[in-house]
Amino acid sequence: MALMGASEPSGDAETSGEKPFLLRALQIALVVSLYWVISISMVFLNKYLLDSPSLQLDTPIFVTFYQCLVTTLLCKGLSALATCCPGTLDFPALHLDLRVARSVLPLSVVFIGMITFNNLCLKYVGVAFYNVGRSLTTVFNVLLSYLLLKQTTSFYALLTCGVIIGGFWLGVDQEGAEGTLSWTGTLFGMLASLCVSLNAIYTKKVLPAVEGSIWRLTFYNNANACVLFLPLLLLLGELQALLRFPLLASAHFWATMTLGGLFGFAIGYVTGLQIKFTSPLTHNVSGTAKACAQTVLAVLHYEEAKSFLWWASNLMVLGGSFAYTWVRGWEMKRVQEEPGPREDQKSSMGV
Repeated sequence: MALMGASEPSGDAETSGEKPFLLRALQIALVVSLYWVISISMVFLNKYLLDSPSLQLDTPIFVTFYQCLVTTLLCKGLSALATCCPGTLDFPALHLDLRVARSVLPLSVVFIGMITFNNLCLKYVGVAFYNVGRSLTTVFNVLLSYLLLKQTTSFYALLTCGVIIGGFWLGVDQEGAEGTLSWTGTLFGMLASLCVSLNAIYTKKVLPAVEGSIWRLTFYNNANACVLFLPLLLLLGELQALLRFPLLASAHFWATMTLGGLFGFAIGYVTGLQIKFTSPLTHNVSGTAKACAQTVLAVLHYEEAKSFLWWASNLMVLGGSFAYTWVRGWEMKRVQEEPGPREDQKSSMGV
């Protein structure tokens, strides 16, 4: 939890020596690793909750709602514990402020879309195809950066996005050839990718409203989501379906649901933390690379046989994403290394 209170390094820290850079690199490595472990575990658990033959639970919105509810209660409980026992837990005081909740609401709507479309995609596609189905995040990030932030992208970066798109369509084609393609799940995956990009862009904009605290942002995001999910549960008839669920009184079922909520609490925090310590772009690429490792684990776990072209589609997505990161990093480094005007030139210009 010490990472939670870490702020962006100051200019003095960046220029004081090698140690601050190494510490920051270590922090980033730990945060990214934590994101990978929690995210992969959550995907496999959610697949069980959403599409397990032993459960036969057809309430994806309720599963998502319950995870948000657990996260909200955990945030409030940890806040109360930190208040009662000061010094034992580094956690901010949380009091529901309607003004702040309204400020966070636009991000909460994107957040709801992100987690709902993620779960709906996972319900209709296999874990192995989940990577390719949600591989357009970087492409949407480039598009939205231009539309919302007016940031242009170089030709070489656009070429790498073309590789990602090619990998996506090849994966869709190979799923169709194997007879396992779900167009519904693929559409939900594309919508999830769009919401992930929007979430990454708007998170840093909303952080000042919660005093830069990831915990406060997590609390308000999930509290808003709980309220907004209620009419969806009624309109889609999931409450009635839940009442007819034969395992509703099972302790194992609720323990599994609560564990999913714990992962939901953790992933909400580490996602925001990864964005805070890196950038929206790095977060998206990290998520894509994590999903590729997740694909290999899924193929091994479910003992699936995939064609060469199917694996090629995953390699295209992974290669395109890393190539995009390298191109953008090279462009940023080149801009930083460009020499500025010399002192005599500044004087002649009257600066």
